[in-house]
Amino acid sequence: MRLKDKIAVVTGASSDIGLEISKKFVGEGAKVVLLGRHMDKLEQVRKSIPDYATKTVAIACDLTNEAQVIQTVNQIVDHYGRIDILVNNAGTITDPIHFHEMQDKDLNSLIDINLFGTFRITKLTLIKMLENEKGGSIINIGSISAERAIPKVHLTAYCTTKAAINMFTKGLAVEYARKNIRCNCINPGIVNAGMIKSYLDYPEARKILEDRQPLNRIGQPEDVAHAAVYLASDDAKWISGVILNVDGGKSASEG
Repeated sequence: MRLKDKIAVVTGASSDIGLEISKKFVGEGAKVVLLGRHMDKLEQVRKSIPDYATKTVAIACDLTNEAQVIQTVNQIVDHYGRIDILVNNAGTITDPIHFHEMQDKDLNSLIDINLFGTFRITKLTLIKMLENEKGGSIINIGSISAERAIPKVHLTAYCTTKAAINMFTKGLAVEYARKNIRCNCINPGIVNAGMIKSYLDYPEARKILEDRQPLNRIGQPEDVAHAAVYLASDDAKWISGVILNVDGGKSASEG
């Protein structure tokens, strides 16, 4: 078991990718704290995790609320004594509209969740990791949209927040390296998760997307989860500051 007795925190844990990461972490021996805004949804998905009663806990936490984040991190450390792994999976995306048509409230919400939400939980977790001589591992879940814009899919502001997460990853990796705290980022491509799932219900739409993938298939949440397990484990103990594209080769192709 690569994560035996590790204490892991996964934000956005009720999402498809967050849940799969939580499952894989538990399967590798970790105890996992599932964070999300809605407790009822967290508890519902938590029950799908083997040994959930002894290996997981769910805590409702709005990452845009600093007081809640402080209380949550303190609660976790009071109970478990430390945090070994943080997976920043929580995020949001706007409808694909032209940038000049976006309302300030939508821009502010996007930035508050995707950037400041990640900043808040990471900052408080880092304080606790610095108290642990063994350090820790932080894994940010980004998107290949951080590196490339998609023609006719207008997501400029979203792409910008994900590009910022790439640099946030590299900055943390260098800044805290001497404290044995690693930070890496996973940038998924098109994954059968979230808002893309309903689109994939249409065979013609699915085929179009699959044909554009070098590996000729859409990614699954477990593809991202396997990468997260590796980066969180001691197998990756000399890996930090890496932006890992888990995208079936899409970012290496022209299409």
